[in-house]
Amino acid sequence: MFYTYCLESEKFDELYFGYTNDLKRRLKEHNQGLNFSTKRYMPWKLIYYEACINQKDAKRREGYLKTTQGQRMMKARLKEYLYEKRKI
Repeated sequence: MFYTYCLESEKFDELYFGYTNDLKRRLKEHNQGLNFSTKRYMPWKLIYYEACINQKDAKRREGYLKTTQGQRMMKARLKEYLYEKRKI
C-alpha cells in the first residue's frame, strides 16, 4: 500500500502533504528532522491519510494536495478538526 498523508506542525500553523509506503517510518523521519523541508516546523502529528494500491495514484494525489485547490479541499475536508483546534 502507498499512503498520501497530511501532517500538522504542533508549533506552527503549517500543514505538509506527502506520500510513502511506510507511514510510521515516514512520520518518525519527519520528527527526527531527516526531511529538509519539514525540519524547522517540528514536531509533526499525522492528521489525515489515504491509502492507494498503486504508487502513481498516491504520488498524483500528493501533487494535487500540494496545489492551492488541493489545500483548500483538504481544509474543507478537515473543517471541524481545524475549527475545534482554533477554539482551544
